[in-house]
Amino acid sequence: MQQETNLNPELDQLCINTIRALTLDAVQKANSGHPGLPLGAAPMAYVLWTRFMHYNPRNPKWENRDRFLLSAGHGCMLLYSLLHLTGYDLSLDEIKNFRQWESKTPGHPENVLTPGVEITTGPLGQGFANGVGMAMGAAHLAAKFNQKDFSLIDHYIYAIVSDGDLMEGVASEAASLAGHLKLGKLIYLYDDNHVTIEGFTDLAFSENVPKRFEAYGWHTSTVEDGNDTAAIDAAVRDAQSVGDRPSLISVKTIIGYGMPTAGTRKAHSDPPGEDAVREAKRHLGWPEDKQFYIPDEALAHFREAIDRGAKSETEWDALVKNYSEKHAELGELWRSTMSGELPEDWEKHLPSFDDAEAMATRVASGKVINALAPHMPMLIGGSADLGVSNNTDIKDGGSFEAGSYDGRIIHFGVREHAMGATLTGMSLNGGLIPYGGTFMTFSDYMRPSIRLACLSEVQAIYVFTHDSVGLGEDGPTHQPIEHLAALRAIPHLFVIRPADVHEVREAWRLAILRRHAPTALALTRQKVPLIDRKKFASAEGLRHGGYILAEADEAGNGSGNDRIKLILIATGSEVSLALQAREQLQGDGITSRVVSMPCIELFEEQSQDYRDEVLPPNVTARLAIEAGVRQGWDRYVGPKGDVICLDRFGASAPGDVALKHLGFNVENILKYARTILK
Repeated sequence: MQQETNLNPELDQLCINTIRALTLDAVQKANSGHPGLPLGAAPMAYVLWTRFMHYNPRNPKWENRDRFLLSAGHGCMLLYSLLHLTGYDLSLDEIKNFRQWESKTPGHPENVLTPGVEITTGPLGQGFANGVGMAMGAAHLAAKFNQKDFSLIDHYIYAIVSDGDLMEGVASEAASLAGHLKLGKLIYLYDDNHVTIEGFTDLAFSENVPKRFEAYGWHTSTVEDGNDTAAIDAAVRDAQSVGDRPSLISVKTIIGYGMPTAGTRKAHSDPPGEDAVREAKRHLGWPEDKQFYIPDEALAHFREAIDRGAKSETEWDALVKNYSEKHAELGELWRSTMSGELPEDWEKHLPSFDDAEAMATRVASGKVINALAPHMPMLIGGSADLGVSNNTDIKDGGSFEAGSYDGRIIHFGVREHAMGATLTGMSLNGGLIPYGGTFMTFSDYMRPSIRLACLSEVQAIYVFTHDSVGLGEDGPTHQPIEHLAALRAIPHLFVIRPADVHEVREAWRLAILRRHAPTALALTRQKVPLIDRKKFASAEGLRHGGYILAEADEAGNGSGNDRIKLILIATGSEVSLALQAREQLQGDGITSRVVSMPCIELFEEQSQDYRDEVLPPNVTARLAIEAGVRQGWDRYVGPKGDVICLDRFGASAPGDVALKHLGFNVENILKYARTILK
């Protein structure tokens, strides 16, 4: 809905130029930054923030606020200027400290750092896809909670996207998905300035963008002059009137508007220089020698957002109160969902697997999902066209599709990268715990999205199945080798590779409890033996990342750690091999401890005393076993230990045959163990 606005062209221009001047001064003071986009896109951003968007600067997390994403995150001074001017907790001193150590105005926006920033953007295309995820999350919540006369969720997701965004494959994947899903609350303004870092876009980008988006199923329109606020206003109103399609508004702008280098690649990211700043200000009719100058009239106009936002939220709060009175059960569910609370007894519904038999950990994961889903309505997810294989479908959950947004099974299509990015958007939109599945080897396709999810501190769960050469006949193109190490290298990501059904249960428990960080589950295609938890340690040891699964036989010589001659460390499907090898070693009088290490990142968070208890420093004979690259294991085996790993790609053969020929068998473990002990 459009804000009530008394049009005042002179005041509009003053406010737009205030954004531009703040950008010029901040970039020049930092001697780095990207002035081009903010100078060109200031009018469209101004129109959005003052005439259309509903937000409350005093409560950046108001549930029904409109979301604004700057997918072209390099133009972040545009966003920082708007946040300061409209009254968010972002001081002018922070604007002056642009791109400096410990400032709240980093070189690309970070949602965990700056109040009012919805999403961490920068790598092009990601914000575009995040917004699609936000629209998906909002559509699901609206379908679930909105009732006649009670539209609790009716906000828009706006974004400014660039030429670079639209060149990225992740944006194409997400645009295709958004069009298919008919996400009408999604309105993107395309900063169509025809310039990238290397030069004019026709060096590499010559398609008809509106026609491409029409083919995706989007509503499109064009504003020929990016300084024409009336035309921008009309285009946004037109987009809002289209409820069954997302909208792309192509706004033709001049990059670096007002600068001597305007319209050229030099305006993209080069600091303008003091002389150029003065010339640009002169062109804009701005005081040349005043830095960080904000006219009182402009500030007062921007700050109207504070009272306007408070009024909007107050009215919405009254709506929610009335809703809860008339729809008591839904109202309580709404409250618990949006507060992020987990159901009080949710852990009771985790399957015990007491009567389980040997099964693939991907199958066990599916059983956990379906045990929890009826009791955790915030759980929603699917797969990149592999639902049946990843075991991600929720029984009777229904498909999330246009016209049935209440469905809980998301069909992402063969779009792994967009899946990863939309999970982040759904999580940040609020109220949901999203998950997405694919084969582990295709985690490469979504790695940038996973990395940004970690930076954004969101809860997203990645269900990666077919986690080793044990998947078999599909061969080396589908057999992950380096992927565990690569995922473990991402800060804040927990990578959990469970050894059996009991560890799968604990893995999901941990993933659900990680409310502000993502988790990756590495699961087998092949069956793995059930570990006898009456004989060996409880799988609750996973809560420490790594734990003593099987202790050295008490019959061995010595006491305490002195009796341990060898420590076998393993993850996933290799744990059962370690247990079998231990049994033979014990029979030969070689007392051996087996350590299950399903989550290295969590193990590293434990105290030094605990880690030394599991891996005693005096026991230097250690052997790690994992069907992946060696990287990361030397810190645990030390100079006197060794690793059974993969230093080559896999092979096409039945899974058990491939594992055996590649060295993952009891005989090879015994060979390595005896060599270490010589």
